[in-house]
Amino acid sequence: MKALQFDRFGSPDVIVLRDVPKPEPGPGQIRIAVRACGLTPADWHTVDGLLADQLPPLPRGLGFEVAGTVDALGADVGGIEIGDRVFGPATFDGPTAGAAEYALMATWARIPEGVTAEQAAALPMAAETAWRALDDLGVQPGELLLAHGAGATVGEAAVRLALHRGVRVIATAGPARAAALEEIGAQVTGYGDGMAERVAALAGGRVDRALDTAPTGGRIDRADQASPAGGSLPTLIELTGDPDRVLTVSDFAAAAELGTRVTRIDMRYDLLGEFARLAGEGVLVVSVARTYTLDQIQEAAELSRSRRPGGKLMLVL
Repeated sequence: MKALQFDRFGSPDVIVLRDVPKPEPGPGQIRIAVRACGLTPADWHTVDGLLADQLPPLPRGLGFEVAGTVDALGADVGGIEIGDRVFGPATFDGPTAGAAEYALMATWARIPEGVTAEQAAALPMAAETAWRALDDLGVQPGELLLAHGAGATVGEAAVRLALHRGVRVIATAGPARAAALEEIGAQVTGYGDGMAERVAALAGGRVDRALDTAPTGGRIDRADQASPAGGSLPTLIELTGDPDRVLTVSDFAAAAELGTRVTRIDMRYDLLGEFARLAGEGVLVVSVARTYTLDQIQEAAELSRSRRPGGKLMLVL
């Protein structure tokens, strides 16, 4: 089968497409014919060598999030059949992972009718991070949430989940995502000068809680920044009046200095079934910006690492 691998740590240039044996499912595992594999920042961190001492020896694969058709069953697997469509995390303890023609899974959920493989593979990390962030922040029905960086995948998932929970949402986003966020029920304003004043005017009073989901490295006073984050937390504290009512999923250094809450990416995937249900109902959607084939991984990596992908990037097979 074709699979993406890397033999040494470094930039995405070390990733190569190879012919390798199909992986065999062990007890409790299934093998799928991969139809879509979502790309995340975690992939590039893995290639860089993060958690190198906690993963198996090189060569390794990449691709944490997959969707496809069940191809083989390991021992002690029940409730699923060959040919079923599933999504979830690919196993990461062998020389290949999700970015391959076939992948192993130990946790999965069925893809609902009407949901494509690409849409399903886009869900797990963004939805789980957004769900946990809303819970950790303590957002309650009837409150007003400011979702900063709502044009990002986690941001859009958080907006959709918050609205579904009966939360009023003001979202900051660039023009490319503003109309889509307004269509689902959020009030939207842009970044740049005067953002705090615009949010306060939309709020008609104090914001109850604020969630920062934008990638790190930007600023809120630069109108040309696609996903500002680096300078956002002081303004979010100002709008809520309390650092304990602000949470970031990305700007950990600023959070430690300012005393805001944080939610780190520590995937559990215990809500896959719920995400599937919400996706099937049209409540939960993560926008897919572009799709690539396996041999286009360098092009995909360049856009992903630019922090301006405009949505989820997906490998399709």
